[in-house]
Amino acid sequence: MLARGVSRTCVRGSSGLVQQGMLARPAAASRASSVRAYALSVGDKLPEAKFRYFDSEGNMKELGTEQLCKGKKVVLFAVPGAFTPTCSMKHLPGFIEKAEEIKSRGVDAIGCVSVNDAFVMDAWGKSVGAGDKVLMLADGNGQFAKALGVELDLADKGLGLRSRRYALLAEDQVVKVLNLEEGGAFTVSSADAILEALA
Repeated sequence: MLARGVSRTCVRGSSGLVQQGMLARPAAASRASSVRAYALSVGDKLPEAKFRYFDSEGNMKELGTEQLCKGKKVVLFAVPGAFTPTCSMKHLPGFIEKAEEIKSRGVDAIGCVSVNDAFVMDAWGKSVGAGDKVLMLADGNGQFAKALGVELDLADKGLGLRSRRYALLAEDQVVKVLNLEEGGAFTVSSADAILEALA
């Protein structure tokens, strides 16, 4: 049964399951023990959290979820870590490359979220040419990841608490599309997948 207010939007998980209105829970065998069952579903309102980023003049700014998303159509995608191979070679570059096309379909802003500090996110964005195409949003303390229920414990790799990889589309703060990966996998959260959802 769908929760009240959940839309019939298609949601994709990396297990290959596709449902309307909510994301299918992965089978217990494929669920990593270090990953908590997530809480976010299509139809949910994004929780309020504060991100930090550097503006074009080099000033650190704070940006809340409501300020970013209220009355707007926004794409947010999260990565386990700045400068890591898949994130730097595929995930972020894909959104930079497709940013114009995504925005031409009514999207007001695209944000890359990671549990890193704003200095790291700024340096990473500059290294791959994010410019004004993608906002580099630092979820420094993992506040947003925890609020979504998508935290990823990578302490055994010396990386501490991070976020699972995902891409979502929100309209006026409400989640319309949610493509959530298992751990750090990269199968359903690409820019092309978001473009497909916007078609």
